[in-house]
Amino acid sequence: MMVDTLKVYVTVVEQSNFSRAAKVLNLSQPGVSLHIRNLENEFGVKLIHRSSKHVKMTEAGEILYERAKQMLSLFDTAKEEIHLLRDEVTGSLKIGASYTIGEYILPRLIAEFAQQYPQVDVHATIANTEDIAQAIRSNELDIGLVEGKVDYADIQVKHPFMEDEMVLVVPPDHSLCSTRTADAAMLQHQVWILRENGSGTRSYCDQFIKDLGLAVKRTFVFNSNQGVKEAVMAGLGAALLSRWVIRKELEAGELCSIQVKGARITRQFFILQDTKTSSTMAMKMFVQKLRQLNI
Repeated sequence: MMVDTLKVYVTVVEQSNFSRAAKVLNLSQPGVSLHIRNLENEFGVKLIHRSSKHVKMTEAGEILYERAKQMLSLFDTAKEEIHLLRDEVTGSLKIGASYTIGEYILPRLIAEFAQQYPQVDVHATIANTEDIAQAIRSNELDIGLVEGKVDYADIQVKHPFMEDEMVLVVPPDHSLCSTRTADAAMLQHQVWILRENGSGTRSYCDQFIKDLGLAVKRTFVFNSNQGVKEAVMAGLGAALLSRWVIRKELEAGELCSIQVKGARITRQFFILQDTKTSSTMAMKMFVQKLRQLNI
């Protein structure tokens, strides 16, 4: 079936390597090469320049790649519309989420979605906001859920689906813990525990420090919410984290929350999709569930 050959071609281009494509497709490398040769014979042109390390498309190959993605998308849409005649939502759904959403919200959301649509094959990826955005741009993900700012012309940032409360936390023996409130003057020259660059939480914390005009004594950087949380509990310094991340630790008295005078610290979670990719029925149903979210 020609659609299978087009899938092989698109995968080879996106993986930039025959061996990796074969692994993704669960095919042998000779089998992948045969599909590409058949395509080149069909069109009578060379589509790919091959080397031992990577592949590069010819001009004809670039045209076919763009059209092949459109044809595969239309094929999937046709399948789903036919299945809908039998009240079925099928296909695959590749979801990416930044760490706060991916670790604390997405698992429950996928569980509910899978129960309602058992024939959809769901794959989840957790990374920082920038990595999720890049994966959307390269068509590795269908939907991205992030808390950071994303500004790319080829990414559609949909209306927020949830508001998230950020909490300033310190270890229980910190000097601020006795007052439970702080203004900008009291937050000067603190040690801050931060996420890595590219993280939505890091962007929010950087903006918070800038807006209050805070002088920072020292910073420690961790590439996970868990690392930041553990560092604060170990007494390294203060951090801004989503309430989702530190609920249990606050209840157990392992962290102390500080109210910032005159401010309720919140941010929003957004849905990302590629502007060039049409939504499948599975994608539409998942976005609809996000709109109905009540957690």
